[in-house]
Amino acid sequence: MEQDEQAARRYLRSLCWPDETPRCPRCANAKIYSLSNDRLRCAACKYTFRPFTGRWLDNGALNCSQWLTLLRLFANDTPMAEIMETLSLSYNTAFKATTAIRFAILAHATDSAQLLGPDTRLDSYLKGTRLTGGPACMRMDSIPVYGIMETDQWVFIDLIPGFRAETLFHFHLNFHLKIVRSGHLVYSDKYKNYDTLLLCGNDTLPYDCIRRRRGKVHVDEAETPFWGYLLNNLKRLRGISCQRFPLYLKELEFRYNNRGKDLLPMLDNYLCALVRPGVGI
Repeated sequence: MEQDEQAARRYLRSLCWPDETPRCPRCANAKIYSLSNDRLRCAACKYTFRPFTGRWLDNGALNCSQWLTLLRLFANDTPMAEIMETLSLSYNTAFKATTAIRFAILAHATDSAQLLGPDTRLDSYLKGTRLTGGPACMRMDSIPVYGIMETDQWVFIDLIPGFRAETLFHFHLNFHLKIVRSGHLVYSDKYKNYDTLLLCGNDTLPYDCIRRRRGKVHVDEAETPFWGYLLNNLKRLRGISCQRFPLYLKELEFRYNNRGKDLLPMLDNYLCALVRPGVGI
């Protein structure tokens, strides 16, 4: 068992430092000297750290072999109950660790700087490089709206600048944009270049004002096969909050755009990447 843990640790360290040269997570200086208890110190900025300090991997009370097992299970889209049973973890521990993986995925999206900023309120979960914060309060004027665009079987989920829940409801009531509610999920007909606009709301939204016009909101699944994939997966997940909604959107975007590929090597590298709040990777 100890040998497995040592091997797992060596593997994860090799992903953090592919050239086998430790670097400071603060200033990237390579002149590092060792201290006791697996600690390291930067000769330039004097920062004391451990091999996984400042990385997504450093969020969650798991050892290295547990992380590798969790990453394999997550890559296979294993349900949370099975993850907890396989690793003998409490729900809170498993949830925090899988949240770290989802943040790591989102941090590697092309629009990560925007998504990790105040527009989504995901920044409220981060204190420096640690996932120790809590969800910010969201109401109608702060709940963001996302747009789905799919071309050539490649999907992109975009945070719509300047759009909030109140904007979507305003367009519905005054400009005849059809919207529909499914639980806290609200989505629209095609809008400009987007196949649909959607948001995850909460109890502050005036769902009763959604008009029951004839006909349904139409999202063309022939042109947007991702839409059916998204809905089926969101139905499996219960209790998604508006604050965490972009984490699940970007996870599903990642899985869909990489379907048919081995996700595990990508997830391994993502989790070992440095946390750079507000900076695109």
